[in-house]
Amino acid sequence: MRIALGLEYCGTAFRGWQSQAGGGTVQDALQAALAKIVGTPVGVLCAGRTDAGVHATQQVVHFDSPVERPVTAWVRGVNTHLPDGVAVRWAQPVGDEFHARFSARGRRYRYLLLNRPQRPGLWQGRLGWFHGELDLAAMQAACGRLPGEHDFSAFRAAECQAKSPVKTMTRATVRQCGSLFVFDFEASAFLHHMVRNLVGTLVYIGKGAQPPGWVDELLQMKDRKLAAPTFSPDGLYFRGPVYEPHWGLPDPDDDFLDALL
Repeated sequence: MRIALGLEYCGTAFRGWQSQAGGGTVQDALQAALAKIVGTPVGVLCAGRTDAGVHATQQVVHFDSPVERPVTAWVRGVNTHLPDGVAVRWAQPVGDEFHARFSARGRRYRYLLLNRPQRPGLWQGRLGWFHGELDLAAMQAACGRLPGEHDFSAFRAAECQAKSPVKTMTRATVRQCGSLFVFDFEASAFLHHMVRNLVGTLVYIGKGAQPPGWVDELLQMKDRKLAAPTFSPDGLYFRGPVYEPHWGLPDPDDDFLDALL
């Protein structure tokens, strides 16, 4: 029986999503909790791997269970065995043809950036931070150049394992809520560190170091060394994959992020 789960987690205490020697990842914690319910080791596959320090409001995974359990066992039961900072939000049986990663037609990320002279205290680890003044209009103009199909090599980490740097961006926006800048991105898929590299470039433009048209130059030159440094993982949230409606999977409302702004 194949089961899909929706998770949320705070990445601050984890070494990223993917299982590693020595443990300490979200995948390690989830697989250990599932083993308690199933009674045997269980492997899970996710919609999108996240780095150390990156959070998720809607990570989707799937696994094949050798035993049947009520849906409540996959939610409340698994949550009983998970550490603080990670929780299952929903569970649903799916057909064997469903794959958390390959069935997704898109993925969504949000970056929260605190823009004030003082570093964050209350939200430390959950917000990015830049101390200097930022020009919203300039960053919005730069964002407007990102949608479409592009070679995003200039925003690709050296260790990226993606077969192709060509991705289709369907949304790239930034808005300001007081001292907080909210960046939203949606694309067919993302390269390793792509969102953090985009945010770093937009901050360079926002502080006046480069004009909005710099984005066009970087896309054309396809050279990571010419773009801005990778920005902090602290304010990055994986908002989940986008699936076709026929899968019937829940899409939990994460507007609490907006309510907290």
